[in-house]
Amino acid sequence: MLNQFLAKSLRDVFLGGNWTTVNVKETIEDIDWQQANKKIDDLHSIAELLFHINYFIVAVLNVLRNEGLNAHDKFSFDQPAMQFEQDWKELIKVTLNNATSCAEEIENLDNTILEATFVDVKYGSYLRNISGIIEHTHYHLGQISLIKKILSNN
Repeated sequence: MLNQFLAKSLRDVFLGGNWTTVNVKETIEDIDWQQANKKIDDLHSIAELLFHINYFIVAVLNVLRNEGLNAHDKFSFDQPAMQFEQDWKELIKVTLNNATSCAEEIENLDNTILEATFVDVKYGSYLRNISGIIEHTHYHLGQISLIKKILSNN
């Protein structure tokens, strides 16, 4: 079933098992809060990118839970300031938990809803949005991986 495939794909990009062998959890597990917040030129920090990924996971999760859509691109990088390791660890924990919850909601979807309109016709279907957040996560995971590599070489 397509919903099962989508749920697995979302879990895989966050927790491992995808064919790229790169995932969010393993990529960020050895990064401390200072590295996570380090800015390189005009690039987003790793913490900002993780916040951004989570922002859109929560947006889709809320729709799947019938809580409506309350997300705006202009706020998607508004990461609160981090001053302690615990702040970073909490962002990681919340993000992984939200991704897991989102995968569970996707898994429980009736496949017929995948072609239904996602909130408004301008956003396309549920399928488009679910596959979109998986692609979105892979895209930003690539950025996180590159920034991490740059930081380790400095």
